[in-house]
Amino acid sequence: MTMSNDTTTTQVKVKTPKEPLLSPKNRKLVKDPLNHSNPITVQVLGICSALAVTVQMKPSIVMALSVMVVTAFSNLTISAMRNIIPDRIRIIVQLVVVAALVILVDQVLKAFVYDVSKQLSVFVGLIITNCIVMGRLEAFAMANKPWPSFLDGIGNGLGYGLILVLVSAVRELFGSGKLMGVQIVPDVAYRMGYFNNGLAILPPMALIFVGTIIWIQRTKNPKLIES
Repeated sequence: MTMSNDTTTTQVKVKTPKEPLLSPKNRKLVKDPLNHSNPITVQVLGICSALAVTVQMKPSIVMALSVMVVTAFSNLTISAMRNIIPDRIRIIVQLVVVAALVILVDQVLKAFVYDVSKQLSVFVGLIITNCIVMGRLEAFAMANKPWPSFLDGIGNGLGYGLILVLVSAVRELFGSGKLMGVQIVPDVAYRMGYFNNGLAILPPMALIFVGTIIWIQRTKNPKLIES
């Protein structure tokens, strides 16, 4: 008498848990550009606008917010479209998306902060050619999902803005004795012989300040020094 045992195998699909929106990996996308991968001091991008708009803090903050909005939402848009964009025209598509966002930002600035918009002049429009914006689209958004791409844009915009605010604070304080248009250096100091440093509001001084920040950052973190 023979007995046969029929064994059946069943495949059980194990659902992998979804990555939290603010997982350590995603938080790193926002934190790293503030220091270890800062777009200005480490990647050396966006230097031109950093020199041009940092005479006063107010325009610098507005410029920083504008770049952050454009970078974040252009990253989000391009990432969502990355699988349907033909490789041969990807740069053109990226430019169209960035240009549309810059026009929207420019119109918002003219509607709500017209004086600052006049101070920034052509530099808002030149966000279209900002190396940070185009660099993140090509290096990150085209290869990653929308949410990480959005966070990457936020992080790089914050990193860019951090340097702008630091440089503009020093230049405005030493160049005009003010911060955000508010007088900081008291009149007593001027009566005692203090003079504003006119060199601080000139573009070469902005380059010196940015260079000083780069030097301090690399001194504290030798890993950033190129071999």
